[in-house]
Parts: sequence; structure tokens; C-alpha cells
Amino acid sequence: MVTDVQIEQAAALLRTSRRPCVLTGAGVSKESGIPTFRDALEGLWAQYDPSELATPTAFERNPKLVWDFYEMRRERVRPAQPNPGHLALATLEKRYGALPIITQNVDDLHERAGSTQIIHLHGLIARDRCSRNCQGDPTLIDVDALGWDRSAGPPVCPHCGALIRPDVVWFGEILPEKALSDAIAVIETTDLMLVIGTSGVVHPAARMPLEAKRHGAKLIEINPFRSELTPHMDAWLEGASGAIMPRLLAALEQA
Repeated sequence: MVTDVQIEQAAALLRTSRRPCVLTGAGVSKESGIPTFRDALEGLWAQYDPSELATPTAFERNPKLVWDFYEMRRERVRPAQPNPGHLALATLEKRYGALPIITQNVDDLHERAGSTQIIHLHGLIARDRCSRNCQGDPTLIDVDALGWDRSAGPPVCPHCGALIRPDVVWFGEILPEKALSDAIAVIETTDLMLVIGTSGVVHPAARMPLEAKRHGAKLIEINPFRSELTPHMDAWLEGASGAIMPRLLAALEQA
């Protein structure tokens, strides 16, 4: 259990920060009831390997299968609501005037909580784009405005006829250029990074806290479990973000 002393030590680091930022992972969204990618491979989907559901090759081979998997994931995301961890980060942004959040999550819960500076490394699951990006990267398409047989799989791009796909980063794909450049700019200038709910094994996000530290930033991890990044932290608060962040915010506001 995280003690008040540990909370105060982390709050002391935050008080000296002038340019804090945040990296969030799947654990934050899981607290709002959104399964991680691996957790989503249950029931009928348990028989599939990720390489059959989340790679460009898989989409070329069986676009309907991949589309149906992501439709299932979207159905699970839609009812989710921001949890106290999301809301505390939005409040923290108001305190500092700016709080860039680099997230590995593909939902929009940070935005819905009120945070305004979100860098989505892995895209947004609610959006769709042309698989060829025929009108620029990305070529976003409003599929609700299209008429197609939804039982047949993904619709086609109204501009070029290519299949439409979810606007997420699949295994084997590079991160969106703008998201990556924005994240690097934050990492090179921040003086403190909150690392919340990430396992520290998915790259290049896993290297970002280490790069921030190399540039002089302090690191605070909030996670129920030790991660690959824990040994590099200046403070580790063991617990869920929804439980820890409100306590950290309350300690910060007492100063």
C-alpha cells in the first residue's frame, strides 16, 4: 500500500516541475473497463494470434475478420467513461497551464476527461481511414456517411476504392510521423514525466521515459505492478491511477 510519505515525496517532485508531461498505457484505460489488446482475445477471438488480427498482412488476407475484430473492440470502448485517474490529469493540466499526455491508448478518454494536449502514438480506434491514404496521411473517412453492406466487411474509400481500415497502428507499422515528432519535442523539453499504467515493453514508447531522463527529467511511475521501467524511476507509487492520482493531486494542492 502506498503511504502518505510516498505520496508526499512524489508531490514534492511535482512541485518543483515547470514542464511536466505524462505517458499513459493500457492500464489506465483498463480501469475504465476497456480490455487490453491481449484481454480482448477471449471467447470467439481466443483462437486467433495477434498476427491474424492486427497487421497489414492480416488485413490484406482477411479484411472482414480484422474489421469484425475491431468492431467488437469499438463496442467495448463506446460505453467506457473517464475514471478518476483521467479526471485528475485534466485537473493537473489546469494547475500547470499545460500538460502534454503521450498515450499508447487508442480511446478518447483523456479528451473526454478534459485534457487538451493528447498525443496518440497508436491512433484512435473510433476513426477510420483509407488504407492507401490516397488524399494525404491520414485520409480520414466518416464511414457513417457511407452506404454499404455492413455484414460484408469494411467499406471502400469514396475517393479511390481502396478498403477502409481502423485508424490505429498495427504490429509492424511505424508510428504516425506527427505523433512521434510531437512526442520527441515533449520528451526533450520536459523536466518531469508521470509514467502511468504502462508495462514498459512496447517500443518505441517504452524508451520515451528513459530518453526524458537522459535529458534531465525526473520520473514518477504509477502502476499496480513493477514494470520494465520501474528500476529507472525516481518514485514508484504502487497502485491504480484512479486511486493514486487523486491522492497525489490532493497532496500537491495542499502546498
